[in-house]
Amino acid sequence: MRTRITGPLADTAAGRVAAEVLRSCVHCGMCNATCPTYHLTGDELDGPRGRIYLIKQALEGEPAGRLTQTHLDRCLSCRACETTCPSGVEYHRLLDVGRDVVARQTPRPWTERLFRAAIRVLCIRPWRLAALVALGRPFRFALPARLRGKLPAKVPVGPAPSGVHGRRMSLLAGCVQAATAPHINAANRRVFDAVGISLTETPGVGCCGALSFHLDAAEEGRALARRNIDAWIARIDAGAEAIIVNASGCAAFVRDYPDILAEDLVYAAKARRVVAHLRDPVQVLKETPPTAARAPAMTRIAVHQSCTLRNGPGLGEAPARLLARLGYDPQPVADHHLCCGSAGAYSLLQPGFAGRLRTEKIAALTASGPEAIYTANIGCWMHLGEASPVPVRHWLEAVDDLL
Repeated sequence: MRTRITGPLADTAAGRVAAEVLRSCVHCGMCNATCPTYHLTGDELDGPRGRIYLIKQALEGEPAGRLTQTHLDRCLSCRACETTCPSGVEYHRLLDVGRDVVARQTPRPWTERLFRAAIRVLCIRPWRLAALVALGRPFRFALPARLRGKLPAKVPVGPAPSGVHGRRMSLLAGCVQAATAPHINAANRRVFDAVGISLTETPGVGCCGALSFHLDAAEEGRALARRNIDAWIARIDAGAEAIIVNASGCAAFVRDYPDILAEDLVYAAKARRVVAHLRDPVQVLKETPPTAARAPAMTRIAVHQSCTLRNGPGLGEAPARLLARLGYDPQPVADHHLCCGSAGAYSLLQPGFAGRLRTEKIAALTASGPEAIYTANIGCWMHLGEASPVPVRHWLEAVDDLL
């Protein structure tokens, strides 16, 4: 696809990324076959090919209005399109550039700006969200159904591991996860302790920055990324073997640190070093398999392949394979490529689309009558858990149960 980017973006790293992605697209339309929003609406502008044209027009100097913004907002950033593209178009890199350009050209209504700012203010500092969750849980029964669903029940954290091991790794606690589901991180620590790895949080590391970056506050997202990079580099220099991120959505954004900091001469190289040490827990457990101390109490399960684990690092099937080796019986699930509708703050900003996608996903996950659903991402855990007829858990909990 020919393109000539104009304006202030022309001679920047972001402009070069956008031009490279646009030139690789042959506008064949195969991406639409796996796009969840195109699947729902059948509208060309709700598919990757249509959005690429909208972004191209904006980058070439044509005015971008609310129509362009609306169709870009509807994208889940699930990257399913990238898995079927014959030309290897890295669509998500173009989308990040395009959204930022359109946000600068087309101011949002004050209600949208306020809502997005509220999400950022509440979520990027875990103590704020934790305080609100603690305040709301005793009155959960009295809340409207929509709010009640967004407030997950408290799960016991369980004991902390007491072992000290030669192998040391650093854990990203996360923001929403640390506030609403700290039991997932606790399970991760116990599982790693069982295979001889000390897993600890790194002081100074907080929100990965994805929420800010994707909610029209790109510089805030970059600032959070720099803070995390500084803390992680210090831990790596002190001997940490890897950086563990058990929320696949956060891991996907950390992998993009080199892109979002490409113009930063100080942090671009540091970002690449951090990404080189990034690991999903399933990668570590594949290399260092855990040994089950007991058989699973419930063997018939469904494993949800979160988009950020499946479409980025290509690890979608890895949790199910690990759980099968430990005695679980993962059931077949149709349409793994279709997003559940969580997608960070998407379920809050696009509840109609998110709800329809969740209904389809839960139908696929429960078709074989599983006793529980397991996932790899905090957003999917919360979103699916609102409506699932069976318990939804992180796959690390299934491993922890057996140790």
